[in-house]
Amino acid sequence: MQFKTIQGVEVPEIGLGTHRLIGREGENAIKLALNLGYRHIDTAQSYKNEREVGEAIKRSHVDRDEIFLTTKIWHTHLDKKDVLKVAENSLKELDTPYVDLLLVHWPNPEVDIEQTMEAFLSLRDQGKALNIGVANYPLSKLKELNEELAAPVFCNQVEYHPFLGQLDLLDYAAEQDLLFTAYSPLAQGKVMDDPLLKKLGEKYGKSPSQIALRWLIEQEQVVAIPKASSEQHLKENIDIYDFALEDDDFYAIDDLDKTTRLVDPDFAPDWDN
Repeated sequence: MQFKTIQGVEVPEIGLGTHRLIGREGENAIKLALNLGYRHIDTAQSYKNEREVGEAIKRSHVDRDEIFLTTKIWHTHLDKKDVLKVAENSLKELDTPYVDLLLVHWPNPEVDIEQTMEAFLSLRDQGKALNIGVANYPLSKLKELNEELAAPVFCNQVEYHPFLGQLDLLDYAAEQDLLFTAYSPLAQGKVMDDPLLKKLGEKYGKSPSQIALRWLIEQEQVVAIPKASSEQHLKENIDIYDFALEDDDFYAIDDLDKTTRLVDPDFAPDWDN
């Protein structure tokens, strides 16, 4: 496993997204991932699987301090009191004294973000969240938080894959040394059917998924958290370190149509692009 160093913190480039990994089956998949070498696990209050994540970590016998663990607080629980209560519950479910990264899951214009950040900073000061950040923040909101409120943002986690452009956010992440976590990095399986990714897969002896993940992690600041539950896919998603994309191939993926947004709930913010 390789790492990106962000603000002096090492973050494994490939993590496991755990959305819908629930129950014993989910727990076993997370434990298997850890035993295969994953050291970055992403969960959320809304996934209702923090207990499974905690159990999997315990059962894997991987030391807690070797794992970069992220959880997120849902947009309806962002007032100060709620944040503190929900975070404590998450730590209890995860059976850990701290998370490496705590994120605001979605922006909520009805809650004063300053109040939310006060609670996040309080958790950081207590050592319960080593780093804090946001998810699904467009550039305008991220800048407001980072610059006007001077919140110590470590990360913005957003949908990012070969079919969705996030250039402004990427440039800003590089400029400010922010972690850029790509969720749905395989475009919910759509990468498997793309002619260019298939052709490049044949050229490099890799699957279209591996080509997509390689393209992502070759970018500054970017780490990816593909979801997988089978041993085959878990192994495949981290088997991307024995090749590098030639420049022409990297730029060919850059040139794919970048207008496909797959995650856009009715409470989503106005996207900048």
